[in-house]
Amino acid sequence: MTSQLNNLEKTLPIIAIVGATGTGKSALAIALARELGGECINADSMQFYRGMNIGTAKITAEEMQGVPHHLLDIMDIHEEASVAQFQAQARELFAQIRARGKYPILVGGSGLYVRAALDVLEFPGTDPAVRARLEAEAAQRGIGALHERLAAVDPESAARVNDERRIIRALEVWEVEGRPFSAFMPVREYVSPAVQIGLDMDRAALHERLHARVVAMADAGLLEEVHQLEAQGLRQAKTASRAIGYREFLKALESARSQLSGLAASEGLEEYTLEQAIEDTTIATRQFARRQITWFRADPRVHWLDATDPNLLPEAMRIIEEDYPQG
Repeated sequence: MTSQLNNLEKTLPIIAIVGATGTGKSALAIALARELGGECINADSMQFYRGMNIGTAKITAEEMQGVPHHLLDIMDIHEEASVAQFQAQARELFAQIRARGKYPILVGGSGLYVRAALDVLEFPGTDPAVRARLEAEAAQRGIGALHERLAAVDPESAARVNDERRIIRALEVWEVEGRPFSAFMPVREYVSPAVQIGLDMDRAALHERLHARVVAMADAGLLEEVHQLEAQGLRQAKTASRAIGYREFLKALESARSQLSGLAASEGLEEYTLEQAIEDTTIATRQFARRQITWFRADPRVHWLDATDPNLLPEAMRIIEEDYPQG
């Protein structure tokens, strides 16, 4: 029995469902999990946060249909998500799920997180003291001097980076690791058997779907969700406050308060309505979807399917079987 489980752990591929927001990745992941016997692992960085449900289109318990889901609601909004930490958590889950004889199904559109989970990707160490010294040197001597030093030890990184933060980070890595920062660049090589299925659809149809989804979020109470999260420190949260939808609805909430208090008129503040928040969120979501498509399209290993295909599940099953036949 033990050897059989070990064999399953080695042969069952990780299935990754990727693509733009709003294309139905979660629905396909659940269908595959029910068909094959699998468990889902979230790779949407904003869905790590507790309480950010409506604005992230977080899957509900009912929608899960009994399929186990991992790495949802694992952080408070003031915490900072870490790609390196996610990598370790996801890979541990891959091993545990395979040991149970099931398929790990990674689902989400945060490209770097998907890449970190699937590919050979090493994260260089950090040292706050080294970074502080380099920052002080940059302030005193100018970033040009540090860029010249970087060119001497890591010309590849020096040719690619030109902003202060990244120059300092590259020099920090050189000092801490004794290796150039460029040596840590990812390669398209799976650390474990995997198959990526990408969902795409007609752009005009996707844009309409995204607008309808934002309207539905507003109707479902996104403004109230933002109000509740504000009381927990959403405005001060470095990452969560910048999430699409949350930043726009925070602005609408602040404008509504100003209008009610009379400050808007007395200070000449322009009103920012809920309708404007919906429109701006829609625009930002469409732009984000475009970036996601660009990211995943750059990976030649992704098998693309039409998200609206009525035979989507059989097509996805066919791809998995062709890539990793299980006998």
